[in-house]
Amino acid sequence: MSFRVEFDTSQPAILVEDLHRSFGALKAVDGVSFSIEHGRVVGFVGANGAGKTTTMRILATLDHPDGGFAKVGGHDVVNYPDRVRGLLGWMPDSFGTYENMTVLEYLDFYARALGYQGTGREQRVQEVMDFTDLGPLAGRLSNKLSKGQTQRLCLGRALLHDPQVLIMDEPAAGLDPKARVELKNLIRILAEEGKTILISSHILSELAEMCDSLLFIDKGRIVHHGDAESMTRPSARQETLMNVQVAGDRARLTEWALTAPQVRLLDETKKGARLCIESADEAVIAATLRRMILDGLPVTDFHKEERRLEDAFIDMLGRMEQEAGAVLPPATPPPLPPEAAATSGSTRAEPA
Repeated sequence: MSFRVEFDTSQPAILVEDLHRSFGALKAVDGVSFSIEHGRVVGFVGANGAGKTTTMRILATLDHPDGGFAKVGGHDVVNYPDRVRGLLGWMPDSFGTYENMTVLEYLDFYARALGYQGTGREQRVQEVMDFTDLGPLAGRLSNKLSKGQTQRLCLGRALLHDPQVLIMDEPAAGLDPKARVELKNLIRILAEEGKTILISSHILSELAEMCDSLLFIDKGRIVHHGDAESMTRPSARQETLMNVQVAGDRARLTEWALTAPQVRLLDETKKGARLCIESADEAVIAATLRRMILDGLPVTDFHKEERRLEDAFIDMLGRMEQEAGAVLPPATPPPLPPEAAATSGSTRAEPA
């Protein structure tokens, strides 16, 4: 059909080089570069406003960069947008539906727009509905669906032309646990079929489970590209994360952690707190527990936990801010105006 485009497997599925995009004084994307090989599932991580959606929209040919370039399947997104659209399925964080149009009619409408005809169109729509489990909703109005059902419809629309690359912007946002598991399963199946998937999410633990690697973006720049283990493995400082629970008021544990040596409070939990002991030495860890008990804390549970991806990301951003502050040149006073410079050599008051 007309939307079928050659997929150049000799090049990365997605290639981004020195991408820039500004909105007035705001640099939404500031020199972003990365590549994603075929058949990989990559998580795109960053805070709101970090540049994720802008980068994804450029890849989806919905926005133009100010500089640099991006390619999908070897095709430039600016010079050959139609080719890119033939290879790419775009699943935005929100999308519009139509009144008085059922789920079946909605998918059939987009299948027609993609060039499917006759029985081929009916077959493709049915395949997509079966995959996304939309069959029972075929007669439901498309604008009267739950959040999870709407996301499945959006995914179905993105899959109609059997794209080789999928870009999914916050697909799990607002989903209940059941819908989130269903979406995760669909993504795993697509990955097994060899699709290349770039998916953004704030739920970092789920991204770590389903993704081959993670892209972290902050203030429009890529700050990490690698697997989750490279972020969560123990640092050179050899810190140990402990989950501590106490009987009674947890405030006593919080107060104790704020003043205890070699202990850092990460966050409070329902029955205690998550602490960072600044050592991996078992003797130090044991001494910390002993000190808690001697100080009268009613400890009911004290165990190590794996470093969470959220903590690793926050720590990395904190180190980057410290390093950036360390290399800033010392502030220098502004030059004096000529009339002041002429008299600056003397501090003696002139007679009145």
